[in-house]
Amino acid sequence: MTQSQEFTFQTEIKQLLHILSHSLYQNREIALRELISNASDSLNKLRHLQLGDEQWRDEAPLEITLQPHKEARILVIQDNGVGLTQDELVQNLGTIAHSGSKEFFQSLVSKAGEGGSPDLSLIGQFGVGFYSAFMLAEKVEVVTRSYHEATGWRWESDGSGRFTITPAGEDVLRGAQIRLHLKDGFDAFLEPDRLKHIVRRYSTFVPFPILLEGGVLNEQKPIWVEPKSQVSDEQHAAFYQWLTHRSDEKPLWRLHLSSDSPIQFHAILYSPPTNYELMGFGEIQHGINLCAKRILVQDDCRDLLPEYLRFLYGVVDSADLPLNVSRETLQDHRLLPKLKKVLTRKVLDHLASVAADDPQAFQAFSRQFGSILRTGIGQDFENRERIGKLMRFQSTQTLGSGLELPEGDEPRKTSLDDYLSRAAVGQDQIYYLAGTNVDSMSRHPHLEAFRKRNLEVLFLDDPVDEFALTQLRSFEGKDLISIDSADIRFPESTKPAVEEESKTPPRHFTRVLELFRGALDKRVADVRQSDRLTDSICCLVNAEGTMSSQLQKVLSTTMKGFEMSKRVFEVNPQARLVERLCELAGNPNNDDFIRDCGRQLYSDSLLLDGLIPDAEEVTGRSLRFMEELSRTRSVIAT
Repeated sequence: MTQSQEFTFQTEIKQLLHILSHSLYQNREIALRELISNASDSLNKLRHLQLGDEQWRDEAPLEITLQPHKEARILVIQDNGVGLTQDELVQNLGTIAHSGSKEFFQSLVSKAGEGGSPDLSLIGQFGVGFYSAFMLAEKVEVVTRSYHEATGWRWESDGSGRFTITPAGEDVLRGAQIRLHLKDGFDAFLEPDRLKHIVRRYSTFVPFPILLEGGVLNEQKPIWVEPKSQVSDEQHAAFYQWLTHRSDEKPLWRLHLSSDSPIQFHAILYSPPTNYELMGFGEIQHGINLCAKRILVQDDCRDLLPEYLRFLYGVVDSADLPLNVSRETLQDHRLLPKLKKVLTRKVLDHLASVAADDPQAFQAFSRQFGSILRTGIGQDFENRERIGKLMRFQSTQTLGSGLELPEGDEPRKTSLDDYLSRAAVGQDQIYYLAGTNVDSMSRHPHLEAFRKRNLEVLFLDDPVDEFALTQLRSFEGKDLISIDSADIRFPESTKPAVEEESKTPPRHFTRVLELFRGALDKRVADVRQSDRLTDSICCLVNAEGTMSSQLQKVLSTTMKGFEMSKRVFEVNPQARLVERLCELAGNPNNDDFIRDCGRQLYSDSLLLDGLIPDAEEVTGRSLRFMEELSRTRSVIAT
């Protein structure tokens, strides 16, 4: 052929090109991604041919070059891959959805024979990526020479329905040049900084160098496709820093995965060392980069991991993704839940391994992200027990270990599994106490009965802890229960070998209870004798089936209209003050004083539970008590 020939596209191209260039791709930067992907396919084809046939080998490195020409307003994407013949130009660029890559791949599979598969990773499978060039360009030229021909060809079209093919002579280099004559308003695509941004966002992991002004734009390697044993700590640190843009930070831990079933994928996930939400930055959604054969499909893909693992960074790359024709979204959204399920299990199993093999590293992780992780118990029914195993608490056992903590060290904590390993024979409940401060909780009156029976109690000093345990409800068949509940059951094995001699309540104790009941009126569900107190004078107990005091307190401050349930006021008949009040109860003139004592004891119990009583009432009553007490003091020194 010695002259230009004009062709028409093999479909209703005018309408179809309009759809492709204006509707199919939502982001115009995608056009550059597609053209780079096509160039990568061409280089991959040549590399495969060179491996199989020595005659196609040479010393030239396989690479992609971007050449912005500002004065001419032309952007060139060039590769030195297999190139195209005249017939291939007509067939591959003249027919929409005729994918040369797909045809090439299928021919290689057939040559490999049954069960064989060529070592190729071709990106284009739809044959429409090239036409995204018309999103940016008013005219597109392709100057190309096939690897097995001596002369080149020029393909040219303005996307109106026709294209021309002209001989380009023997000076054309092997491969292809895509020359984009940019539309008005798209000069930003000639700026090196914009091109660097696009390449680094979408095409960083293309397996061939992408050059601009002599520099390589994609030096970061896709380490997730490498065997994990061949990736060094330094490579992981560098990759993490590339992902997070934090050059001075190293990941707390990493998880390098490869899977063939139920879906083929490679992945690397990293935990940052710091939870910036704890610093008041608000909820941070990191998201995971989703790739298909090393090309970014979606950054910040939040469908790959559950909300309670939102703090992880990473990359998930799968050749099995059923992408739509624009490769921007998935055609089959049922695949993501399967992938999410596998990744979630892998992360939770990895955390369990870290907890077992490196408790110090796990403690550092738990300190930063434990409160986020625990929310998964209410979100993920299938994995709630796995998450429960990862929770850590202080307890009466850890506080009573007698170990002196070095300055700056954290208190020892226990897992639910460790708690059960120390449980009493016949114990069918896991006991906990919720509050805001472990030190004050450790002195709570409710603990007396448990210490007497040598039963361990967990301390929950984070509101999220109790929400999580309330959702979990039980662990390894043991009910989780707050010790301020009336539903507490003590195991028979913890009953003292020699029962303490039961003491009869003092005379008039029933009258004292009646006076307390009348004084507290509608504030409590009942006033009764306590069987759980040994030293303290009184406590408040939640009725059967109600939430703990601390959880009700949290809900009362976060839910409009929520009212805390009335509780039972228990009184220890052997407390010295109660014994004295019983003596005073024989005289009706002391009734008002005894009622005031009941109100004050109730207020003190509220304070122990972290609740605020009526301040005006409490201060007024305290003033009366002090005035009465002062009148009993002598003004003359003895």
